[in-house]
Amino acid sequence: MTLLQKEYNDVSYISGPLLFVNAASDLAYNAIVNIKDGNGRIRGGQVIEVSDDHAVIQIFEDTRGLDLATASVSLVEDVARLGVSKDMIGRRFDGLGRPIDGLPNVIADKRLSINGQAMNPASRAKPEEFIQTGISTIDINTSLIRGQKLPIFSGSGLPHNELAAQIARQSKVPGSDEPFAVVFAAMGLTQREVSFFTQEFERTGALARAVLFLNKADDPTVERILTPRMALTTAEYLAFEHGYHVLVILTDLTNYCEALREIGGAREEIPGRRGFPGYMYTDLASLYERAGVIQGKPGSVTQIPILSMPDDDITHPIPDLTGYITEGQIVVDRTLNSKGIFPPINPLPSLSRLMGNGIGKGKTRADHKNVSDQLFAAYANGLDLRKLVAITGEDALTENDKLFLRFAEDFENYFIGQGGQDRSIEDSMTVAWGILSKLPQSQLTRIGKDSIDKYYGTKVDEMWKGNRM
Repeated sequence: MTLLQKEYNDVSYISGPLLFVNAASDLAYNAIVNIKDGNGRIRGGQVIEVSDDHAVIQIFEDTRGLDLATASVSLVEDVARLGVSKDMIGRRFDGLGRPIDGLPNVIADKRLSINGQAMNPASRAKPEEFIQTGISTIDINTSLIRGQKLPIFSGSGLPHNELAAQIARQSKVPGSDEPFAVVFAAMGLTQREVSFFTQEFERTGALARAVLFLNKADDPTVERILTPRMALTTAEYLAFEHGYHVLVILTDLTNYCEALREIGGAREEIPGRRGFPGYMYTDLASLYERAGVIQGKPGSVTQIPILSMPDDDITHPIPDLTGYITEGQIVVDRTLNSKGIFPPINPLPSLSRLMGNGIGKGKTRADHKNVSDQLFAAYANGLDLRKLVAITGEDALTENDKLFLRFAEDFENYFIGQGGQDRSIEDSMTVAWGILSKLPQSQLTRIGKDSIDKYYGTKVDEMWKGNRM
């Protein structure tokens, strides 16, 4: 519904996706507008800056054919909104929330601002319920907890898309009959990647409990800025209006930040680190902080943002700022990937700061934390010995050293390298004990005697077949 019939005709300047309008100080920040050209074509846009002299509008489509003399601007809505409904589950949308699956528009129950509402810190509940991803390295070593924001740090050419699809397909809350949904938002995809995600979700049946927002690389830059906000608005509605436990997967945040930099350049802003806007920390926080659990409400929003680190540089501004805001990271490793191990997640630089809240007796298993610590220590020891062997040769090692060296191989091939298997937490613990049982009991210094007596000697040979891609 049009809120205001007034038109603004004094368009003074067009720069890339930006349009500058004079004498439009009564337009509101974040308002949605229509831009009409001389041929009657209408494009959408959003107000991103207002001053006494002019307003700056981001245009959602290309600006070809727009003429300063004939273009006019009219208000549509006071703020960017998305029509939401439970019927969105099982549907595919573009980055602006328009259906791309050939089905009719969703009949909206509500129209919500895509900027969301900040959660009152006093109303936040402590995240302490385990989410099972079916991936051993995540579930055992960097456990995901409801309401957490746990990013995946990847790199160019690494299989983070395949990992994202596997997490979306397998994630569940074990032992719970509460509704669970996945909201998947992809930004800057190639056509091949769009086809991959579409086919993967449909082939595996994961689409039945998912909402997909797919923004392509050739879509307007500004659409990439709105896509994660569309997804998070949908997630908040499903979680806090209908009690769903929602897992939000955002990929690739690097493309999102590149869009921020492009828009900042068009606005002639003073650049910050590596040319990115100085407000990028605040902007990313406005996305990541929309995860959480609210006291008195049954649902939750959990986030797994995925970003590809330029040049595998973890100190780059995008992963660096993400690390400040989020509660850990899952690191995809290029060396493991080169060995054909999938998913190539390296547990040593990975971390889940909320892991301790959601594991242990009555949640996963009583020996979970100790087994995780022991795996970490033994694998780190094995990698150190690999470096030593490269210098001195294996003959210089003691028998115990050789066992740790073999442990590192088994850990990579059978625990990390599970391929496309969907492992329950019990399956993952069984594989972990099977590998640890190849070490002498005296070397299991992180695990209590009761657990050793109960699980040491576990055999899992049948689970070790066909785990590598």
